[in-house]
Amino acid sequence: MPRIQSLLVANRSEIAIRVMRAAAELGMRTVAIYSHEDRFALHRFKADESYLVGEGRKPLQAYLDVDDIIRIARRAKVDAIHPGYGFLSENPEFARACAAAGIVFVGPTPEVMTTLGNKIAARAAAVAAGVPVMPATGPLPADVTEVRRLAAAVGYPLMLKASWGGGGRGMRVIESEADLEVQLPAARREAAAAFGNDEVYLEKLVRNARHVEVQVVGDRHGNLVHLFERDCSVQRRNQKVVERAPAPYLDDARRAELCEAALRLARQVGYTHAGTIEFLMDADSGRFYFIEVNPRIQVEHTVTEQVTGIDIVKAQLRISEGARIGDPDCPVPRQEEIRLNGHALQCRITTEDPENNFTPDYGRITAYRSAAGFGLRLDGGTAYSGAVITPYYDSLLVKVTASGADCRGGDPADGPRAARIPHPRARDQPAVRRERDQPSGLRGRPRDHALHRHDARAVPLREAARPGHAPAALHRRRDCQRSSGHEGAGAPRVVAPAAGAAATPAQRGGRRGRPGSPG
Repeated sequence: MPRIQSLLVANRSEIAIRVMRAAAELGMRTVAIYSHEDRFALHRFKADESYLVGEGRKPLQAYLDVDDIIRIARRAKVDAIHPGYGFLSENPEFARACAAAGIVFVGPTPEVMTTLGNKIAARAAAVAAGVPVMPATGPLPADVTEVRRLAAAVGYPLMLKASWGGGGRGMRVIESEADLEVQLPAARREAAAAFGNDEVYLEKLVRNARHVEVQVVGDRHGNLVHLFERDCSVQRRNQKVVERAPAPYLDDARRAELCEAALRLARQVGYTHAGTIEFLMDADSGRFYFIEVNPRIQVEHTVTEQVTGIDIVKAQLRISEGARIGDPDCPVPRQEEIRLNGHALQCRITTEDPENNFTPDYGRITAYRSAAGFGLRLDGGTAYSGAVITPYYDSLLVKVTASGADCRGGDPADGPRAARIPHPRARDQPAVRRERDQPSGLRGRPRDHALHRHDARAVPLREAARPGHAPAALHRRRDCQRSSGHEGAGAPRVVAPAAGAAATPAQRGGRRGRPGSPG
C-alpha cells in the first residue's frame, strides 16, 4: 500500500491537534475541518489547510456531515481520513463512505466497527472468544412484563445501558422493579437522542468494581499486540476523570490474564489499528468481566504512550499504510519487546464548575498559566490566553499527563513533585486535586466513587461581566480573593465572558451543558 501523503482529520480541538502533530512528524500534509462556531479554533490554524464544514448546520451536526467531509476530502485531494475520538470515529457508515470515495479510513473495517459498536454483538463475540462477561439480558423488548421477567432472572441490582454508544449516555442504576419502570423510558429517550437508536439492555451491577481497560494494536496482516492496561476507576457520572497506567492493584499473573483475554477478543473479530477492550473488575473477588470495545483512539491514550514509549497515533497511520507490527518501519514492536517503563497519570482539565453541579462554563480565557516541568505532558486544544470557549462542544481544555519512574508506594500523586504540579486554573482542577489527595488517593478506588461529592469551596468565583466591559478587569487578584472568601486563594480563574458579548445563559442564571463529549 502506498504511503499517505495527505491526511484529513475529521475532528476538532485537542485530538485534531494531536493527530496533526503525528502526521506532520511522518511527513504528511494535514487538512483540518472546522464549523462556523470553530472558525477561530486553534486546530484550524495548526493544519496546512483548513475548510469550513457543514455550512448552515448546527455546531455538532457540522462535524457529523459525512457528505460534506467527503466533499472536502476530495477537494483537498487527501489520501486518508483520521476520525479522532467522538463524532464519527465509531460510525461504520463513515468508514464505508471513505472507502467508496477511494480514501483510506484510519481505523478498523466497517464490519468490525458494526460488530463492536453494538454492545450486545460485542458481548456475543467475547463469549465466543472465551472472555468472561457480566450476566446480562439481550435487547429489552417493548413488553414491560417480559422486561420485568428478564430483570428478575439476572437479579437486582442492575445497570441499564444503551446498546449503542458510550460515555455514560442512557446508563441507569436499577435497584428494584419500581426503579426499572421509571428509568426504562428515560434511558430509551436518552439513547435515541444520543445515538439514534433507543435499544437498551440490562447488565448485573457490581457495586465494588474497578474499571480497567487494555490497549490493543493490530495490523492488516493478522498481528496483534497489547500495550498493557490502564485504570479508569475515578469517574463522575459514569465518565472518566482520571486515568493511570499501569493499574496499581494488578500483579503480573492477573495482568497477563487480563491482557490475554483482550487479545483473544481482538483476534476473534479480526481487529486492526488501535482499540481499547474495557473490563470491570470485582474489587472483592478479583474477577474481571468484559464491558465493551472502543474501536478508536482513546482520550487517555497518553498514559499508555508514556509508559510504553509507543506513539499510538503514528502506529495507526503507519498500519493504514500497510506496515507490519515488529518491522522497522512500524512504531509498534513485537509483543516480547513491549515493556512497562514507570507510571503515568492523566487528569482532564475542563471548564466544568464544581459550584454549579459541574456544569460547563464558557467565555474568553484572559489569562492562562500552564503546567510545566520534567515528566509533564500537555495535550491541549483551547487552553491559551485569548481563546474563546463556546457552549457548543466538550468542556475539555487540556489533558495533563504526569509520568515518572515509580509511583511512590502505589500512587504517583503521593510524591512531593506531583503535589506541586501547577495545573491550569480551570473550574474543575481543585476538585481533581482533592480527589488525588483523598486518603485512598488514586490507588484503584472502585468506580462507584462520585467525584462530585467533594466540596469545591476553594475554587474562586467569577463575577459576571457586563456587556461591553473588558473582562480583564475582573481578574485582579483582590477581586478573586474577595469573591472566593479565601485570602491568597491563588491565581484567578481564567474563564470570563467575552468583551462585548450579549448576556449568556450563565449570566442569566441558567447554564447550558456542552454536548459532544467523547466519554
